[in-house]
Amino acid sequence: VNLLDTPGHHDFSEDTYRVLSAVDAAVMVIDAGKGIEPQTLKLFEVCRRRGVPIFVFINKMDRPSRPPLELIDELEKVLGLAPAPVNWPLGDGPRFRGVYDRNKGEVHLFERTPRGAFKAPLEVAGIEDEKVREVLGEDLYETVTQEVDLLDGVTEPLDLERVLAGEQMPIYFGSAMNNFGVQNMLESFLEMAPPPVGRVSDGELINPRTDHFSGFVFKIQANMNPRHR
Repeated sequence: VNLLDTPGHHDFSEDTYRVLSAVDAAVMVIDAGKGIEPQTLKLFEVCRRRGVPIFVFINKMDRPSRPPLELIDELEKVLGLAPAPVNWPLGDGPRFRGVYDRNKGEVHLFERTPRGAFKAPLEVAGIEDEKVREVLGEDLYETVTQEVDLLDGVTEPLDLERVLAGEQMPIYFGSAMNNFGVQNMLESFLEMAPPPVGRVSDGELINPRTDHFSGFVFKIQANMNPRHR
């Protein structure tokens, strides 16, 4: 699997558009405090025109964030795709305690280390587990369980065919900086993302599974400083 990281700043738009010509699926990273930003929307339009399946990672949940229900509602209204949250955040900011995997019914608990960083999941348990209630506290636990119950009524079940057709977007929550929810997202992405498609060269379709070596060149830059090549 090749992951192509694209710059988000508008000064690098052309580089980003070139990358989007090479991918088979895209992960849009959304700031949990800001929601959809103008440049993100432009890149989404490029993906939609190319029919690229969209996966969404709502980032920075370890910081004060907008309500998750509000975020997925904005995504649906602005992008026009049906939201399908695969996991759900357990709080935000200082109260962020991990993520709930809706497909597996598992809570991935995390904790902050003495120096302020975060560790990988300490435990995996069901949402009804007393350990989960204890870690979250009564107020946060009630909020999370109500939101999870509400999701079943306001969102559609995850449908792989609709995802690949660009009609539905799997949504994940976490904190990339602190490695919260990233593994959960990547494992799910590997299960659902489409395999590489063939590319046309000189009128001939090159199958990615051909025995002959091939590569897809999606960017050529001329007149570079020789030290940069």
